[in-house]
Amino acid sequence: MTFLEMTRRTMLAATAATALALGSGVALAQTPPGVLIVGQIAEPKALDPAAVTAVNDFRILMNVYDGLVRYKDGTLEVEPALATGWTISDDGTEYTFTLREGVSFHDGSVFDAEAVKFNFDRMLKEDHPYHNTGPFPLSFFFSAIEAVDVIDAQTVKFTLNAPYAPFLSNLAYPTGLIVSPAAVAEHGAEFGRNPSGTGAFKFAEWRSNEAVVVEANPDYWDGAPDLQAVVFRPITDANTRTAEMLAGGIDLMVEVPPVALSEFQGDAYTLHEQAGPHVWFLILNAKKGPFADKRVRQAANYAVNKQAIVNDVLEGTAAVAAGPTPPAFAWAYNEALEPYPYDPAKAKALIAEAGAEGAELTFYVTEGGSGMLDPVAMGTAIQADLQAVGLKVKIETYEWNTFLGKVNPGLEGKADMAEMAWMTNDPDTLPFLALRTGAWPDKGGFNSGYYSNPEVDQLLEAARASTNQAERAKLYQDMQVIVQEDAPWVFVANWKQNAVTSDRVENFTLQPSFFLLLDDVVKE
Repeated sequence: MTFLEMTRRTMLAATAATALALGSGVALAQTPPGVLIVGQIAEPKALDPAAVTAVNDFRILMNVYDGLVRYKDGTLEVEPALATGWTISDDGTEYTFTLREGVSFHDGSVFDAEAVKFNFDRMLKEDHPYHNTGPFPLSFFFSAIEAVDVIDAQTVKFTLNAPYAPFLSNLAYPTGLIVSPAAVAEHGAEFGRNPSGTGAFKFAEWRSNEAVVVEANPDYWDGAPDLQAVVFRPITDANTRTAEMLAGGIDLMVEVPPVALSEFQGDAYTLHEQAGPHVWFLILNAKKGPFADKRVRQAANYAVNKQAIVNDVLEGTAAVAAGPTPPAFAWAYNEALEPYPYDPAKAKALIAEAGAEGAELTFYVTEGGSGMLDPVAMGTAIQADLQAVGLKVKIETYEWNTFLGKVNPGLEGKADMAEMAWMTNDPDTLPFLALRTGAWPDKGGFNSGYYSNPEVDQLLEAARASTNQAERAKLYQDMQVIVQEDAPWVFVANWKQNAVTSDRVENFTLQPSFFLLLDDVVKE
């Protein structure tokens, strides 16, 4: 029997055992040693790191690919990976990387400076022969790149159009992962279903809505992984994912529903928690409709009882958010900001002042997705709070990838508000990609609510150009004050991520990046 046949039989047995366990409470499944079965929250959109935006997809990709740099274990600090080192010019516009020798992609082709240049030119140059394998929604991360030059096989130089403080951190983010040029040339637009990287695990199989299977790379430059393989299973419904974990059909479950945490007490399971740069918010359509009026946006922030959501829906696994920047970025976070208090009377007064009593709102909610916590329950609670202050709210619920397809192109003409959550690597990332005027959807960004404030734009541009962290911090803190006042979002919660593993899994830790790094994991 082949390995892939074995994994299929394992998953069929696990699914059957889960069905029995749901009825009888008896766990009957037993996954094979050396094969880690991961319960994911959704089907991945693609396995091309330049073409996706969701942490759900990133959790797979970080095990298949490497970047020039990576985040040091347990931190968001950058350390060498495919590059062994780098130098930065005095003016902060040239980064020269020395590349690791003897590294090959999973398809056997050689990793070198030409491969690095191919990756960034593919994303950034419209005349590149493989630019049509996109779109590349997070190419914003590298918009400062003016040129990528091959100095020799092991040396590559990036020239930026201006100093750009988040550059190294962005290279460590999944959008900066290096793909095989040969595989892109072979598969074209289908590369996302046929990935090839240099990572600890090699792609084996993707069965839609069933599993993505990756196998150990015995030649991995950083040491072969202990696991034989990893099977990522998309299990959108949180209750089903919990039942699978309790039945023994999966070994690692991400994003445990708060109401299910108590089921994983005792020696059979290990609960993992890790604070990270997460913010859960509601995008408000500031271009058209009731939320075009700042008073109505502020009213929504007063109307939603965020502390009740944190306590009752999220079981205390988050904190109420104040503004757009997560407190995990301690150096850039404005501690003077206070969350909008729960004040229905104030909300009603603002709505009346704006003449928006009885306004009808369409609210996009997702069934589940990257960092979305308990989105249906949260959406329902928010709907009730808004209706209590006189707004009429209609919820439309969608599967995660369908939801993204509706929200990311912008809410105009479709909805007044939408759930969203981001986990980011730098205090620049979320506001630059989702609050700047230049990040409106028709300009290639994720500002789906069309918020615009020239002062915010100027602060963000200045912050990313500064190489002085204290100066950057002051600029970000000033930005947070303005955004909090303008209320383009309802600022809901900052989450502490979680996961649960079975007692057969060792050496697993959650990362503040919210990615899954599985090369050191052992399964008995």
